[in-house]
Amino acid sequence: MSDAPRTDRPAPREVQLDARQIRVLAHPLRMRLLGTLRVDGPATATALADKLDTNTGATSYHLRQLADVGLVAEDPDLGTGRQRWWRAVHDISNFEPTDFDDDPDARAAVRWIEANHVRLMAEQAERWMAVAEEHPKEWRDAVGMSDMVLTLPPARLRALNDELWQVIMRYHDESVTDAPDARQVQVYLAAFPWTEGAR
Repeated sequence: MSDAPRTDRPAPREVQLDARQIRVLAHPLRMRLLGTLRVDGPATATALADKLDTNTGATSYHLRQLADVGLVAEDPDLGTGRQRWWRAVHDISNFEPTDFDDDPDARAAVRWIEANHVRLMAEQAERWMAVAEEHPKEWRDAVGMSDMVLTLPPARLRALNDELWQVIMRYHDESVTDAPDARQVQVYLAAFPWTEGAR
């Protein structure tokens, strides 16, 4: 097993979300279903229900809603008999919030999705901190959280985010999945204007 970066990894499949996809995705179980299929790969509605602590009927319904807008699809190569397997159609969802300025429902969906991401980020950080001491020193020292206040115009902030995303994607493309100590790591990238009361 080598720690050398992989170079044979396929480029991630990306989608620029439209208003209909945004509205469908703005639901807690649908976001969890899509995220689980992206991280863990294809699964049946029953397996997803077990993993996400819900029922198969709800899981099947919401998978069909995601399929209707092209975010998930059945995987006929894995299905046998009545068993239907589902897969994520894309690895990365992109959108510009201003794409939906003329659609109040899509704007509300974007606000919900962004707020849900912040909530999930905080929950994941809290879960790690609750068990961090059970993990080897190398992992505890490798994990990082920091913040910095910069003074930037919008164009520079966009350039910063774009450059950081390129770094993240380079590490994604060079993932070392066969190293004995490799684990999935969730990386968040967020930058917001400083607001009053934040100090």
